[in-house]
Amino acid sequence: MSAQALLNEIQELKIKRNALILAHYYEDGDIQDIADAVGDSLFLAQEGEKAKNPVVLLAGVTFMAESVKILSPDKTVLVPDPNAGCSLVDHSPYEKYLAWRRQHPDAIAVTYVNSSAAVKSITDVCVTSSNAEKIVNAIPRDREILFGPDRNLGRYLSKKLDRPMTLWPGSCEVHVLFSSRKLHELKLEHPHARVIAHPECNEVVLEHADVIGSTSRLLQEVRENRAVNEFIVATEPGIFHQMKKARPDARLYQAPAEGSCACNECPYMKMNTLAKIRDALRDLKPNVQIEADLLSKARISLDRMMALTRGESVTWPERFNG
Repeated sequence: MSAQALLNEIQELKIKRNALILAHYYEDGDIQDIADAVGDSLFLAQEGEKAKNPVVLLAGVTFMAESVKILSPDKTVLVPDPNAGCSLVDHSPYEKYLAWRRQHPDAIAVTYVNSSAAVKSITDVCVTSSNAEKIVNAIPRDREILFGPDRNLGRYLSKKLDRPMTLWPGSCEVHVLFSSRKLHELKLEHPHARVIAHPECNEVVLEHADVIGSTSRLLQEVRENRAVNEFIVATEPGIFHQMKKARPDARLYQAPAEGSCACNECPYMKMNTLAKIRDALRDLKPNVQIEADLLSKARISLDRMMALTRGESVTWPERFNG
């Protein structure tokens, strides 16, 4: 089947199913181009929750589709490839996270949305890199904070906001591979370039950055900072597709990883393909299934996140009793 025939079939199936297609910035450009909306994890959760469509297909990684299902349990939420996981999910297994949580029963547990539904169910509030500062600032200053599973994001927030945190020792296998030494060398080659980096990067990489932020914040910097036309980008290269569309005049350089491999591509995001999207819309599977009790418990942390993102006040639990 030709590429155009495949695209036509996807459009026909989307109409037939009354489906909304969401894609993360880290997906390949051809997938981003067929999506109804493209964004970071917070934006995709918001779009999925408010959608009137009975079917939502999320081209990203599975925890993102789980978030949409938790927030909209009556919708059919499709994933092109259910094996599209996340190293942060793998590094925070439920039983170990629960044991850690129980060691600090009086703390507020703040968990990055890059986590399983089970881990969300023992979490007080979820965050994304887009809203983490706002949410942490909403936590009473006298409460201890547990932050997981990404220690780099937690360390960055703790330092910037002057909030002591107990950090879970997890990391994103993509963002930790950026090389501080090679980034320094690239900066010497392009002295006028602005370095923009995701807070999941190691601290030694963030020290080189002019702007640190979520994928949407990095895209905003490229789009709106017209005083600069060179950018060194320390995040997954899928974002380049939108950056090039926003600023065709800008020169973009990928921050290098150690060695010569293309390790800074997320292997899980790249598991999704147009053919798998077509198959999911045709068959209405794979679809996200979450047991009702688990979904109800996990929704508390996501609802709290959404409320705080909207600027609403929330009630914090006094103690963890799980």
